[in-house]
Amino acid sequence: MHIFITGGTGFIGEALVPQLLAEGHKLTIYSRKPRKSQTSALSYIQSLDDLSAVPAIDTVINLAGESIAGRRWTAAYKQKLRASRIDLTRELADSLFASDHKPRHWINASAIGYYGDTGSAEVTEKTGLGNGFSAALCRDWESAAQQASERLSCEHAIVRLGVVLDRKGGAFPQIYLPFRFGIGNWPGNGHQYLSWVHRSDVVRALSALVNKGGSGIFNLTAPEPVTYRELASAINKLKPILFSAGAPAFLMKCALGEMAEELLLSGQRVLPDALINSGFVFDYPKIDLALAEILEKD
Repeated sequence: MHIFITGGTGFIGEALVPQLLAEGHKLTIYSRKPRKSQTSALSYIQSLDDLSAVPAIDTVINLAGESIAGRRWTAAYKQKLRASRIDLTRELADSLFASDHKPRHWINASAIGYYGDTGSAEVTEKTGLGNGFSAALCRDWESAAQQASERLSCEHAIVRLGVVLDRKGGAFPQIYLPFRFGIGNWPGNGHQYLSWVHRSDVVRALSALVNKGGSGIFNLTAPEPVTYRELASAINKLKPILFSAGAPAFLMKCALGEMAEELLLSGQRVLPDALINSGFVFDYPKIDLALAEILEKD
């Protein structure tokens, strides 16, 4: 199968690409930075205009997007977040259509930010749209992907990602930093839910969607979300800490503004019902298992 990937050099993409290559797929990756392939099964393009010279594409995996937790949400950064997701998705659809590509399957990333702050209530794919910037961002990104798939007449899957954990990159190094110095830490009161997922399970779930097909909405989170305090307790079992303290909410709001309120001080208790019902089995369903793997070589 020939797969076209945006975001193939990012935190998820760098783990997904070798998995798909090992399965025997051929990959073309969109990267604005020049890169050289080490294998005939992997190629790169720097411009979507180059799609006209790319062999027929079977599946599109659209993962590209600036880090939503990368910095304070200024007006300029909000526009950058939207452009890197929504505008790029539309441009990709335009280029595929103009190049007469007819993919059979479009897999698009999104995020559980779609649901907004849901407190301790259980959230499934049937839960409606929440409030806030991240919810609107996810809504518009998903809408752009749906329009793209309709225009190209292909199957369409949306993957709403939780907080992806791994030892390298993503959110975990920041979360774990105080623990390295013996300090258990959480944002605010720590009772808000963190819907997490191990990067390995993200890769396996995306691979399953590629190989088996599938359309609809899929929450990509571990089956057992935890509160930030529960996360601190789980880390303490593996890496004992001296004392614990929460980061004051008002200081976080002063430092990070709206981003702190939506991403750190609020929470969602998200369940991956659609994936489980499809037969997917998580390697890391519990936070203890995930942390044991992540911290094994720390």
